Amino acid sequence: MSTKIDLDQEGVEVKKSACYFCHQNCGVLAYVKDNKVLKIEGDPEFPTNQGGLCCRGNIALKHLNHPDRVNYPLKRVGKKGEGKWEQIPWDQAISEIAAKLSSIREQFGAEAVATAGGTQRTDDWARRRFMNLFGSPNGFHNAHLCWIPTFMVETAIYGWCPFDLDLGMSRCIVLWGQNPGASGMPEAHHIHELQEKGLKVIVIDPRFTETAEKADLWLPLRPGSDLALALAWLHVIIYDGLFDQEFVTEYCEGFGELADHVAEFSPEWAAPLTWLTPEQIRAGAHMYAMNKPGNIQWGTSVDQIGRPAGATMHARALLRALTGNLDCPGADLLTGPSQDYLTDEELEGNQFLPEEQKAKQIGSDRFKLVTWPGYSKISELTKKTWGKAPTAEWMCEAHPPSVFRAIANSDPYPVKALLIAATNPLASYGETPVVLEALRKVEFMVACDYWITPSAMFADYIMPIAGALERPIITNSYGCADFMLASQRAIQPMFERRNDFNFWRDLGVALGQEENWPWKTVEEAYFSAIAPIGYDVENFDEFVERYRFHFPEREYYKYQRQGFATPSGKVELYSTTLKDLGYPPLPEYVGPTENEIDHPELAEKFPLVLTTGGGFMPFHHSEHYQIKDMRFIKHSPYLDINTRTAAEMDIHDGDWLWVETARGRMKQRANLTEAIHPKVIYTQRCWWFPEKDMRDIPLGGELGGALESNGNMLTSTADEHCDPYSGSWANRGLLCRVYKVDTKEVK
Repeated sequence: MSTKIDLDQEGVEVKKSACYFCHQNCGVLAYVKDNKVLKIEGDPEFPTNQGGLCCRGNIALKHLNHPDRVNYPLKRVGKKGEGKWEQIPWDQAISEIAAKLSSIREQFGAEAVATAGGTQRTDDWARRRFMNLFGSPNGFHNAHLCWIPTFMVETAIYGWCPFDLDLGMSRCIVLWGQNPGASGMPEAHHIHELQEKGLKVIVIDPRFTETAEKADLWLPLRPGSDLALALAWLHVIIYDGLFDQEFVTEYCEGFGELADHVAEFSPEWAAPLTWLTPEQIRAGAHMYAMNKPGNIQWGTSVDQIGRPAGATMHARALLRALTGNLDCPGADLLTGPSQDYLTDEELEGNQFLPEEQKAKQIGSDRFKLVTWPGYSKISELTKKTWGKAPTAEWMCEAHPPSVFRAIANSDPYPVKALLIAATNPLASYGETPVVLEALRKVEFMVACDYWITPSAMFADYIMPIAGALERPIITNSYGCADFMLASQRAIQPMFERRNDFNFWRDLGVALGQEENWPWKTVEEAYFSAIAPIGYDVENFDEFVERYRFHFPEREYYKYQRQGFATPSGKVELYSTTLKDLGYPPLPEYVGPTENEIDHPELAEKFPLVLTTGGGFMPFHHSEHYQIKDMRFIKHSPYLDINTRTAAEMDIHDGDWLWVETARGRMKQRANLTEAIHPKVIYTQRCWWFPEKDMRDIPLGGELGGALESNGNMLTSTADEHCDPYSGSWANRGLLCRVYKVDTKEVK
């Protein structure tokens, strides 16, 4: 029986906090007394959630007070992976970590230290600032699979990424590989409201999802065949005369070259590649082009298809330009970086990293677009037009699989230390066996996290990090938006938990960087960033309490005033920026990383097509598996398999199945459904089991089940399977097979 809490008692304060469990950072009102959170609820005045909270947000107190949280710095005392630790003070941990990093830098160079991050659950600019001052170019995230390649391709073509949708005035939205009905409550709510007012919704997805069920048009394409669809849409829009002739003539370069290039990519050509009919392809192109203004909503799927990813982003970007759906009311907006406050790029200190160190960034010799060669070129163009550049912490990264391989085999040079923050690489990075080899071999490792994860088991030190209610938050789309939403700490961090800002700053100070860390707290840093806006406030908390948001006045058609941030000053349908970097100036067709047409022998052995899964409630990537309430909702990993396909194999609902590719296998339970193509298998991603033995397998443990039901056991990070533009690796569109797990193998 629950006890009613008196929220009207003396001393109760209401703090304007936020949820930190996905990108939305929904507003939270926290009722606090004596540095203890009594209750939370959604903030009705917050623009994204308007008072609502999904299951992730509603478990914030369980996350805050969970008995398995890391509360103090832990130092390894046993063998790597054995799980034996001693508790030490924060300052001692910082001192010892700094001494080890200093020794590695002296012996092997600063580039021998790498850092890995997760998905915007950290003060990311602080990590990059530390790395720049330390002298290493080898920081990275899972960003290669999440928007970053898209941002850079689109910026090469338009001069910024049009990720801000003016949905209120839109007549059509294309949800390309996105399912907000399962992954994003605020977005799904807004789309449904607008659809009732006449918004057309096109869903491109191999599954008949929660979102597809409510769409005006559903296009169930073969996973990984997005490039063929995008090229065919370009063909239809040009040759059916659906393009915006005025916009193309006045503001675009290269239309003639593009028209010639896509002449062969008809719907009839694309149909067998996409598993769609020519009529479906034409219907989608016509609905998007003839319901203006319209939007194409980014989704992670295209970022995760490997080899054809960059060309697909390129082709998809050209659809907006041909239809004039750029920076006009109701379309996709080119906001540019904030002109009012300091952006993340201005805080991260890229000027401190010497040119000779930039040249050592792992992967920059092959995947130039999201490493220093491409970033330098694009940031120079954006600075000329916008006055500022995109944040390097996300847009300019070492290639993660190549860093893991460098740890294992010292190619192109030794990488001796790995610092991971807000990430569980064994669960979330591609080709798990490659990651596992690196974690076993790395000489020195530090994990900054809420939990002891399977990856943290290999750490020499685990640092306790403050959670959502214990930290201030600024939300501004990876530092690339012109708007900003701010939230304050509900309470000071419990135990010895601290912000990751404190970790990077303290470590930097211990290594002699103090003069370049002018802020002692993250609130001071945030206030220095927003101070140029000119609000009449004395500190960050006061800004949150009185204002909380900053939305500049909307300006459309900015290109009429300043042009586009490209070499020509126009939208480059024929991209000179990409050409100068060694990439095709027009999107060339390449098939999915693995497919039945180009690889018939492989398809004979692996006759089904795999997609390793998008986001699904209640988890976010590999988070929340420790929380019993969440596991009650999703207690086991499930894969979707068509009922007819299952019947042919005598597979029943709930059966444990092996899913196997050319790289490995993992097991999940069967969910029989008609809502998926008979040739497609859709698995849930990032599963692990905190209740299992967390020790490394050679030491008798199970690594928290991180190798059992994890879709990354199936994926490929081989260079030939990666996108040549960015190095993003192949999670989807791969060939696979399924078969029953022997009952003796099920635990």
